[in-house]
Amino acid sequence: MKKRVAVGMSGGVDSSVAAYLLKQQGYEVIGITMQIWPEEDACTVSENGGCCGLSAVEDAGRVAAILDIPHYVLNFRKEFQERVIDYFMGEYMRGRTPNPCIACNRYVKWEAMLQRVTELGCDYLATGHYARVCRLENGRYSLRTSASTGKDQTYALYNLTQEQLKRTLMPVGEFDKDEIRQIAQQAGFPVADKPDSQEICFIPDHDYAGYIEKNSGKEFPAGNFVDMSGNILGRHKGIIHYTVGQRKGLGLSLGKPAFVVEIRPDTNEVVIGTNVDTFHAGLVADQLNLMSILELDGERRVKAKIRYSHKGAFCTVRSTEQGGVECRFEEPVRAITPGQAVVFYEGDFMLGGAVIREVIP
Repeated sequence: MKKRVAVGMSGGVDSSVAAYLLKQQGYEVIGITMQIWPEEDACTVSENGGCCGLSAVEDAGRVAAILDIPHYVLNFRKEFQERVIDYFMGEYMRGRTPNPCIACNRYVKWEAMLQRVTELGCDYLATGHYARVCRLENGRYSLRTSASTGKDQTYALYNLTQEQLKRTLMPVGEFDKDEIRQIAQQAGFPVADKPDSQEICFIPDHDYAGYIEKNSGKEFPAGNFVDMSGNILGRHKGIIHYTVGQRKGLGLSLGKPAFVVEIRPDTNEVVIGTNVDTFHAGLVADQLNLMSILELDGERRVKAKIRYSHKGAFCTVRSTEQGGVECRFEEPVRAITPGQAVVFYEGDFMLGGAVIREVIP
């Protein structure tokens, strides 16, 4: 009997080709598009191509019709609000810089959607991510980096559970982007040349602070810019406007380049230093999710990524008594940012990841 797989179809080229490839492989395929945020105007659709909004539903529906597969639109707005938007705003208000895509992947695209597609009788959930699911010799499931290193998306998937990985297919991970677009063109998909969606879909204008001010119902008072010794340098607009490593938009004239080194919500201060001051020896992280191993026993030399665009740096990691992880880099790393994820790799395989809590000088 053919296995039934639900493909999360965002209306983009990657998930469309994922559905195509799985059908070619003999699976019984159905398409699922999530409705996760309520408003999308015509300008947003034109400029950004949409993401899980009205344009996504329409594009996914057209592709499903070409593939001759069923297409369902499911409402995940409640889960998205609680797990992604509320988390995003809360972290910024605490002076941290979150990654909402990681939260969306773990709790909405997998946890909530996997439950729904199971009710539809599906054996697997598939996506258009550039990553590869594999089962290791120790019996655990892990992610392997994409065959296209320039498009690898494993970082944003570090928080998936073993049960979720067991039921996940990612056929796009064996191809590079140009090959995917070529397949889409050959299949006659109208989304073959559609631009990639924006990183944070619910803030298409990238004005994070404006979004938080509008939707939180709270005010974020101005405060002091201070240097590393605590001397006042000027006034800032509110801590939600800044992130560690930031240089532009500070409004300071110090006669030399200035960078955000730290955000202190308790005192409403933003600490300013030089570029050298943004480099640190290591970090402490919590909420550890191990993937390729059951426990972190002793020290391990791994490569760590501290943000999606980071190329990775070698470090030594060990578990802490508090259940987290301490990471010390072989060379200082720039702009380690509390709230972001640190993800560990051994070769092409993901060891696991955690949420950065603090830096080690």
